[in-house]
Amino acid sequence: MSGFALTIVLAAAFLHASWNAVVKAASDRAVVLASVSATHATVGLTLVLLSTPPAPESWIYIFLSTVIHFGYYVFLFQSYRLGDLSQVYPISRGLAPALVAFGAYVMIGETLPPLGWAGLGAITFGIALLAFQRSTARADPRTVAAAAFNGVLIASYSVVDGIGVRLSGSPFGYMGWLFLLELPVTFFVLYRRRNAFHTIDRKSLMLGLIGGLGAVTAYGLVIYAKTIAPLGAVSAVRESSVIIAALIGLFIFHERPWPVRIVSAVIVACGVIALAASG
Repeated sequence: MSGFALTIVLAAAFLHASWNAVVKAASDRAVVLASVSATHATVGLTLVLLSTPPAPESWIYIFLSTVIHFGYYVFLFQSYRLGDLSQVYPISRGLAPALVAFGAYVMIGETLPPLGWAGLGAITFGIALLAFQRSTARADPRTVAAAAFNGVLIASYSVVDGIGVRLSGSPFGYMGWLFLLELPVTFFVLYRRRNAFHTIDRKSLMLGLIGGLGAVTAYGLVIYAKTIAPLGAVSAVRESSVIIAALIGLFIFHERPWPVRIVSAVIVACGVIALAASG
């Protein structure tokens, strides 16, 4: 992975951890997610109008990714309803790199050099330390299950989008339709609140709009990075966002213990360096 691609993906990691923290901290997460989807759709419409349409062979991937993203929003909501940021985020994001690398190998024969696999292993191990630092006996099994299934969904749309954007011939057109087709999430939340619009928290609405801008920028950067770097490497470096999320949990949400987070940060950082050097 080149230094340029690494910088892009690390920026996306920061933005992604930040908007997830917004979702966790919000008093009305459904409204936040609706606002995030509305922001995605607005940016998507702009991209659709300004970009070349994606190639016909990529539309099946746009459809599949859209369906997977609907499930992602459902389990994201449930995960943060049941658990905290420092538990949910590492589990869901930590499962993705290994699954993406495996999926890319099975579906398109893309593999990493030995140093890349070593980096991937280090990142996954570091994330696992964060994910399972608490006793599973005290953890709500529904939280772990929801976060783990979300990890499968993240890996699924990562592979699907990685293949689809390469076939599209128009990365911005692909992203535009992907974002625009998230609009049903907003409509669903508004329909559920149709008899209680006056109860919608304006603060949550604004937080969602801000989070949506961060989310759409983060995903756009990752989609672009997948056109210039291996899918497994992009997914793995992106998951360094768990370190940022852990620091947010440490300093803003006052989550503990902090030593495990520091050790995990060092391990993940070494993995990121190894992945960057492997390209």
